[in-house]
Amino acid sequence: MNALVTGGCGFFGSHLTEALVRSGRNVTVLDNLSFGSKRNLRALSRERSNGQLRLIVGDCTNPSDVKRALLDVDSVFHMAACPEVRDGLRDPATSFRVNVYGTHVLLEQMRKSSAARIVFPSTSSVYGEAKLMPTPEDYSPLQPISLYGATKLAAEALISSYAHTYARRALILRFANIVGARAIHGVTVDFIRRLQRNPSELKILGDGTQSKSYIHISDCTNAVLNALELNGRLIEVYNVGSEDQVTVLKIARIVVEEMGLGKVSVVFSKGSNGGGWVGDVKNMHLDITKLRSKGWAPHYGSEDAVRLATRELAGAIRSVSADNIRTHNSPGT
Repeated sequence: MNALVTGGCGFFGSHLTEALVRSGRNVTVLDNLSFGSKRNLRALSRERSNGQLRLIVGDCTNPSDVKRALLDVDSVFHMAACPEVRDGLRDPATSFRVNVYGTHVLLEQMRKSSAARIVFPSTSSVYGEAKLMPTPEDYSPLQPISLYGATKLAAEALISSYAHTYARRALILRFANIVGARAIHGVTVDFIRRLQRNPSELKILGDGTQSKSYIHISDCTNAVLNALELNGRLIEVYNVGSEDQVTVLKIARIVVEEMGLGKVSVVFSKGSNGGGWVGDVKNMHLDITKLRSKGWAPHYGSEDAVRLATRELAGAIRSVSADNIRTHNSPGT
């Protein structure tokens, strides 16, 4: 298989690129390096793998860059995106350009190429504030409450239409919150950075009761490789997540413990609904029955995924009990 990974120098994209190359695939990476880094692929340059790697520094919104990257490619993994939910709130135009227009450009060039399949990492955010937990793939109506979720849902719709119109196979994977080495955003990264700046106090956005599923990056890449082997309809949609949830306050305790800190004062900055910011879904739990029935299952639960990610991100960790955390509320902001 000759594959194109857009955003292949980023967090998820680099892990997937490594897995594909190590499994014998020839991979072209297209990345503008706005969120990713060449350093994320340096391990591959030191290895002797069956597959080969080619890096093109370019942009998914540039048709000529995409056309060049698609040469002799049969499978596309469209990982390039503005990955942060809060970025959509601050800069909706960029989120639309990258997540929606970039997908349109890729699909237009893909239909003119030999590429026959696209794999797209979507998000649990497309469900919005779902009334059914765990939430299955056929849940409706899909009403995202963040611009990020909306752009991902729009990209899903574009992919579905191109798959049906131009007979391209499509695999859409809706992921829970992903954690692990090389992550540059998300609650675990935020907590580590705040505690490195001030080891005595940790600010939590929201009331701390937000409860969501977290999945380790290794389980994500395994899910993609597993789903590639499935023979399904022209377009298939799968949820990918853990089978449990963890609260934000529990994540704070895990991070404090893994960073070997003592007493840490936790300050809550409450939003109107207890969420951390506008567009923050307070409760998320995906139903993964469909993909699990095909032979995939996560190795880590939410708490273990967060714990492992903290160790990967914060370096050598000295385990200290987090029972000394004392909490109090601050005025909402």
